[in-house]
Order: sequence, then structure tokens, then C-alpha cells
Amino acid sequence: MHSLLLHLCEWLQNTRWALAISGSTWAYPYVQLIHFTGLSLWVGTSVAVDLRLLGVGRRPAAAGKRAASAELSDALFVWNWLGFLIAVTGGFMLFATAASTFIVNSAFRLKVGILLPLALILHIVIQRKARVWDQAAQPPLAARIAGLGEILFWLAIATAAASIPYFEHI
Repeated sequence: MHSLLLHLCEWLQNTRWALAISGSTWAYPYVQLIHFTGLSLWVGTSVAVDLRLLGVGRRPAAAGKRAASAELSDALFVWNWLGFLIAVTGGFMLFATAASTFIVNSAFRLKVGILLPLALILHIVIQRKARVWDQAAQPPLAARIAGLGEILFWLAIATAAASIPYFEHI
């Protein structure tokens, strides 16, 4: 399996479009810009809901409208998943430029193989449970733990991503 995966990565990084990105002075920074734009949308909208689950920015019930986590999640839903799609597209393009190097990198494998799937599962749980959690006057403990957990996952993912160059030859 490992050999097959390495061959697939070698094929991917030698495709015409991957070589064009990696061989261009300007294409790689633009692809990074695409990736970071998507990440900004994805993580920004996710953290906004997470902070609401933690009680930040909630209006008291007496103020009229309740600033519910579910309402915020619903309002940001399209932007959130559009940001995810853009981030994944840009990330895949970046990965393709040096796929055989990335696939053996411990920090990359931690980021993409463990942290990202767990963070996505938690994110989907939060989106599905936000309505139930909004029934209480204050966010329940489970909501606060989920919100804090997702924020910590995104920080761990960013740390793993920033660590990739340091694990290049390990």
C-alpha cells in the first residue's frame, strides 16, 4: 500500500498542471492565496459560531431577539462550506506540487490524517446540535466544550501546518 501511495504521489506531482504551479514564479503564491482565502472563510465562520457557543456575543433574552448559535450557524453555513471547498482546492493544488515529499512528512500526516478529520467531525456535530444547545438560557457545558474543542483543533491544525517545513527530512 505504501509503495502504491508513493507512486500515486509521484504521478500527481508530475502532472502538467502541478509542474506548472511548482515551476512558476507567480502561480505558487497565487495558489497559496487561494488556500489561505478559503481557510480564512472556513475557520473565521467556524470560530464565530464556536465563540457564540462559549457565550461570547450572546444577547440577554430581555434584549428582544436572542443571538442564537444556531441562527449564526445557519447564516454562515454557505460561506463556511464555500470556504472549506476553496481551502481544500487550494490545499490539494499545493499538495500536488510536492506530493511525494508531503505524504511522508510527519507533520503533514498528523494534520491531514488525524487532526483534520477529527475537527471536521466535531464541526458537523456542532452544526447539527446548535439548535438543541440554544434551547437553554446559557450554553450547556457540552456546547462550551465543543466550541472550545473546535477552536483548539484549528489551532493544532495551524501548528501542524506551520511545522511541515521542520519535519521535511525526518
